[in-house]
Amino acid sequence: MKFAMVCASNMNRSMEAHNLLKNSGLDVESYGVGSQVKIPGRSANEPNVYNFGTPYKAIYDELMQSDTELYEKNGLLKMLERNVKVKLAPERWQDNTTKKFDVVITFDDGVFDKLMDDVQRREQTEMKSFLVINMAVKDTHTEAATAAPLA
Repeated sequence: MKFAMVCASNMNRSMEAHNLLKNSGLDVESYGVGSQVKIPGRSANEPNVYNFGTPYKAIYDELMQSDTELYEKNGLLKMLERNVKVKLAPERWQDNTTKKFDVVITFDDGVFDKLMDDVQRREQTEMKSFLVINMAVKDTHTEAATAAPLA
């Protein structure tokens, strides 16, 4: 079976689950459904914004140069260290047109809605069904770690 974990930015919730399932020997990938990758910045009104495909290591290096103390304190550096070990860069669900999955897990109602909108818009060539499960998980490091084993 092939699994996909999907959140908004392919940074926290989907990557926590991706890491856990990958370490358990499962065939898993992860994605985000947003238009860009957004992570907390110096304030709620100033998120750090990146394009999908920007390597996790490049984001890590930029945050280290910007404000190491802030990003260590809020857990972003630790999260990015995990992500670097799992895969190269955040990927966008809508850009994946060739890979097929048996089970897709989303971690937010809005993410579920965006994923289903995309799936319904795609041209069906194989008529292969897959199961989509939504888990309502708050986008925090603690909630992501709690939800990952349930995925």
